[in-house]
Amino acid sequence: MKRFVLSCFVIMLLYSQVFALEYTLDDLYKMALERSEKIKISEEDLFIAEKGKDKALSALLPKLSGVGGYTHYRDNKTNDNESLIQSEDATNWGFRLDQSFSLAGREIIAYGVAKKGIGKSRYDLFAVKEGYIYTVTSTYYDLMKAKKVVDIARQNVERLTKYRDAASTRLKVGEVTKTTLLRAEAELSGAQSDLIKAENVQKFAKAVLARVVGIRGDFEVKETQDLLLDASRHDDINSVVKGCTLPTIDCLKETAYAERAELKSSDLQKSIADATVKFTKGSYWPTVAVEGVYQKKIESPETQSLIRDNLYGGVRLVFPFFEGGLRAAEVQEAAAKKRQADYTFEDIKKSVTVEVENAYLDFLTQKGTLKSLEDQLVFAKDNFNAVTKQFEYGLAHSIDVMDANTLLVTAQRQLADVIYNYQLSVARLRRTTGTLLQFVVGNNGVLQKP
Repeated sequence: MKRFVLSCFVIMLLYSQVFALEYTLDDLYKMALERSEKIKISEEDLFIAEKGKDKALSALLPKLSGVGGYTHYRDNKTNDNESLIQSEDATNWGFRLDQSFSLAGREIIAYGVAKKGIGKSRYDLFAVKEGYIYTVTSTYYDLMKAKKVVDIARQNVERLTKYRDAASTRLKVGEVTKTTLLRAEAELSGAQSDLIKAENVQKFAKAVLARVVGIRGDFEVKETQDLLLDASRHDDINSVVKGCTLPTIDCLKETAYAERAELKSSDLQKSIADATVKFTKGSYWPTVAVEGVYQKKIESPETQSLIRDNLYGGVRLVFPFFEGGLRAAEVQEAAAKKRQADYTFEDIKKSVTVEVENAYLDFLTQKGTLKSLEDQLVFAKDNFNAVTKQFEYGLAHSIDVMDANTLLVTAQRQLADVIYNYQLSVARLRRTTGTLLQFVVGNNGVLQKP
């Protein structure tokens, strides 16, 4: 029985290692949005804002409360005429209806501020999701680049192994010196060291992606062909950012000003700060309180002055004349926060402008470099193959082979970096213009618009 259980455990372990789960970029998006603590925190902020609106609404509605009490005295009390003025037991209960409001309409202003707070929280949540989508995209491409570097390192080890074997064969027949074989052994050892480093970088990149997405256990990622577009498909900037038919930086800036959730949230914060100033200034206005009360009283024994039922209403007007400068300080504080909101909006707008310009220039750089590096890789491969054949026939030296191999490895790594950097620049351009989340929604149905 123990052997059977142990065998099943070993089989399950081997199965989990051989058949590791494989995720596409769309799968990573879905998991990240479901498991991200940052997004959950922002969702709770939205929930709190919604409850804040309920609290603001409660100030506009009257308060109904019930009251009751029981009193037991040590003995009865009578006056000089032997009339009962205090009973031994007294019970009273009733209902009270209260409503107070400021003549400046502070309660209505507070309710409007709470509603705007919900909109701001929604934009903040949208911005957090979009930023997280970009983080997932960035870590995904970092892992893809690391995998590509590992593949290149393995190919380099294979090439240098063949070269080392060829050098060993030629040394035996006396066509090359011992130095050639030693150089080949040294180059192969260096390539094996590079492979170990690349594998460790890949493991670290996978660990980072697992942390960002929230994946437990072993997994693999695969390229999403729908997103790995070549440069020719992005000749028109409209294929990257919808709405910009002309590839101009001004169009991208206008799109960012209209779509970035951070700007929309900051603009709402300006409106909230302006309403807050009006709210604090309303403290100079008087407050009106209206009340209605029903009381029922029972005594045992009953006194002559007992009023069994009582129903009355009242109105109070409260006007604070002096409060030690509190109202003036609150108004000045609200005005300062209003100025802060204005400055913050302008600062965010300038930052967005710089981000768009930087992302656009990076996009053009990666797009322009991609084609030349593809051609360079073709030349490097042809050069390596030609030099290798020449070395086999004694027409090239070992240094020529090493130079050709170094050129090939460099071209492969540079092209791999540019390919994934180009894809990331596309995502970054969409992120800076505020259209990344819309792109994911429109193409994959992963998310819902706020």
